[in-house]
Amino acid sequence: MEDSRVKRWGCLKFGALLAALVLAIGAGFWFLGDTVKSQFRGPDPVTVAQASLQGLREQNRLSTFAARYVAVVTSKQSRLGMTAEKTLIMPGMVRYEVDLAKLQQKSLSWDAATNRLTILLPPLEVIGPDVDLDGIREYSQGGLLMRFTDVEKQLDAANRKSGQQELIRQARGPTPMKLAKEATRRAIERSFAMPLKAAGLDARVAVFFPDERPTEDWDRSRRPEDVLANKW
Repeated sequence: MEDSRVKRWGCLKFGALLAALVLAIGAGFWFLGDTVKSQFRGPDPVTVAQASLQGLREQNRLSTFAARYVAVVTSKQSRLGMTAEKTLIMPGMVRYEVDLAKLQQKSLSWDAATNRLTILLPPLEVIGPDVDLDGIREYSQGGLLMRFTDVEKQLDAANRKSGQQELIRQARGPTPMKLAKEATRRAIERSFAMPLKAAGLDARVAVFFPDERPTEDWDRSRRPEDVLANKW
C-alpha cells in the first residue's frame, strides 16, 4: 500500500513538472513569435510622422520661395495754382513663409486604408517687403512749388507708403501665391515622405493649406493620437 502511494505521488509530481515545462516552452514560442511578428510588421507610420513633425517644429519657420517686385507709384499735390508731382520706382523682395511652430498633432491625419498621410499647414505668410534702396528711382515735376513749400516731403512720404503697399499687393497675386504654395507643399511632402520611405513604408503624403479643401479622405482619416489610443 505504501509503495502504491509513493508511486502515485511520484506520478503526480512528474505530471506537474511536465505541465510546467510545456507551459514554459509554449510561452517561449509565443514570445518569439510575437517578437518576429513585430519585426516583420515594421515601424509604425504614425510614430515616424510624429518624429518628422517634431523635427519641423524645431525649425520654427520655413521659407521656400521669394520673389522680386517693382512698384511704380505717383503722387501729386496742387497749391497756389501750381502742381507738383513725383513718381517713385521702388524694387523690393518679398518672402513667403510658414510658421512651423503652429503645427500640432491634430494637423496630421493617417488613413491606414489608403496609406495616406494628410497634413494641414498653417496659413502662408507674406514677409516684407525688403526694399532695394539702391534701386530706387524718382522723377518729379513742379520743382518751384517743392522748393518753396513742404510739398516734396509729403509727396515722398505718400510714395513710400504707396510703394510698399503696391509691392505687397503684387506679392499676394494669384500666380505668386500659387507658386509659393507649391514650393512649400513640395518641401513639406519631402520632409515626411523621405523618413517614411527610409523606414520601408509605402505611404502617400498630401499637404493642404487652410484655404484649400482637402478630399473626403481627410474627414475619414484617423488622427495620430487616436491611432496611438487604438480607437477611431
